Amino acid sequence: MRGWWQELAGLVLPAGCTGCGAARELLCAGCAQALSGAAAGCVRPSAGPAGLPVVHAAAVYEGAVREVVLAHKERGALPLAGPLGAALAVAVGTALGVPAGAPAGVPARTAAGVPGAVSGGLRGGADALAGAGPVLVPVPSARRQVRARGHDPVRRIALAAAARLRRAGVPARVAPVLRHARPVADQAGLGARERRENLSGALGVRRDGRALLPDGARIVLVDDVITTGATLAEAARALRAVSAAPVAAAAVVAAPADSFLSNSADNPYRATFL
Repeated sequence: MRGWWQELAGLVLPAGCTGCGAARELLCAGCAQALSGAAAGCVRPSAGPAGLPVVHAAAVYEGAVREVVLAHKERGALPLAGPLGAALAVAVGTALGVPAGAPAGVPARTAAGVPGAVSGGLRGGADALAGAGPVLVPVPSARRQVRARGHDPVRRIALAAAARLRRAGVPARVAPVLRHARPVADQAGLGARERRENLSGALGVRRDGRALLPDGARIVLVDDVITTGATLAEAARALRAVSAAPVAAAAVVAAPADSFLSNSADNPYRATFL
């Protein structure tokens, strides 16, 4: 086991960038750019399950992005919640029609009828959401995973994303209302069908959760990574079972490259980009 002085040194003097290992800093400029949201878009797995909301991702899950996600989730690199939360905020903003990654002066696309002209990021579209701030509902981690990791990575990233959105003028909040209703097997190595079966009926809403989801709330499910979409679909089912507020969208930090949808006429979510 590493000594406390090693843990402290690892925080004060990082051995190398968590994304590429090249620079003696937590996250180098190049890897930070990979999480900037410049590649944000609508995604859907090839065998996306029924009930999966429209999902937006900030980055492609590969290379430096994958390393950063895993360092935060599995290796306890907690300061990475900041840049990961910023990336998630971009995905949430894009899902709601206020893309945080839009360059200054570039008109943004709209979604669900929300005006999206921005200047310099989220702030220009904040007024459109001021009366109905999004409620970010993180996908829950199993208790045994939280104990093993020492933290809940998705909830931590969601809190960072909500803080980022609020600083931009979007009154976002986090409502951790979901819970595991029964044990599930480890998802690693399972295919799309096996994951759906493993998660079917596995999530529920806490007893006090309904009060945190008022009618008219704009619910956005959030997770760090989407693979088959089974987890987000099950989370959406659990929310729809108890809440009159619709699940407006889902947002993740990263998704596989082949799940990004092109902005073309055959894109079933084309209206999201217009």
